[in-house]
Amino acid sequence: MLPNLIVLHEHPEWQKPLFAALARRGVAFEPFDVTRAAFSNDEPPRAPLYFNQASPSAYIRGNTRAVPLALAFMRALEIGGARVLNGAHVFALELSKSTQASLLRALRIDCPRSITFNDVSALRARERELGWPAVLKPDQGGSGARIQVVDSLAQVEAIFAGDPGVWLPDNLFLLQEYLAHDPDRGIVRLEFVGGELLYAMRVVTHGRFNLCPSPVCNPDAGAGSCEVPSQPPQVEAPPVEFYPFPEAPRDAIDTAMRIVRAAKLDVGGIEYLETDDGRRVFYDINANSNLRPSVAAAFGFDPFERVVDFLEGQLARRG
Repeated sequence: MLPNLIVLHEHPEWQKPLFAALARRGVAFEPFDVTRAAFSNDEPPRAPLYFNQASPSAYIRGNTRAVPLALAFMRALEIGGARVLNGAHVFALELSKSTQASLLRALRIDCPRSITFNDVSALRARERELGWPAVLKPDQGGSGARIQVVDSLAQVEAIFAGDPGVWLPDNLFLLQEYLAHDPDRGIVRLEFVGGELLYAMRVVTHGRFNLCPSPVCNPDAGAGSCEVPSQPPQVEAPPVEFYPFPEAPRDAIDTAMRIVRAAKLDVGGIEYLETDDGRRVFYDINANSNLRPSVAAAFGFDPFERVVDFLEGQLARRG
């Protein structure tokens, strides 16, 4: 029997709560592991609905080739007429912080000023435009990997001269405006399913960049099992903290909804922070959304059951 739903994934631990919820509801689904896969151009889609849960940070787990395979497979599926949630267009957006910055600017939403570069020497011509400190981050993000705060162009030059491998796998970086904010308030992440707010949470970062909401990476207690090293590695900081945020401002939610619709995001998270000088700055669009059960429980529901509600609704539309 052919499945009704196929879930593209790369990190099986992240998918366990979703797969369990699908099984409880009797949805005929199959996982599709994009880390070791192949597909043909003459095979029709095997299911009426596909759900992309591939992650840009796959390379950290030794799965660098998962990303181009997932993107190529989704494009082939869409050309073949399949419905792919968080499909090729959305995944390509998640893979590029530069494109996200351009989208936010086009929507006239306050976002960090960003300079994208593929050679450090090219920054010399823009030295007057640079402000310090700045955030150095890869275009292909994911789990805060390779992000660090830098204080000068000389420091940026030293980073790439000391380890040319830092360019991999995407060979593109951004220098982004540093946004000073209250560390005790942290950042806000708004989770959306089907264009509607699922829940809002505050994330107290303690200077860390890996803000993955999955308890696998950042558990409520004890040590996590995430492969992403602490950034910067020499700084000891408390674990990241996640709190329900029912008081999220309505206008912030509305702005995030604009981003979700413009990005055509089916399931995902939008992040913003409030700066010391009173700005509300949106800076990240996440299509691979690792939901936080303990936060959703404070709002009175299981987040993965809500995702399955959405998936079942999409299946009903497909007939």
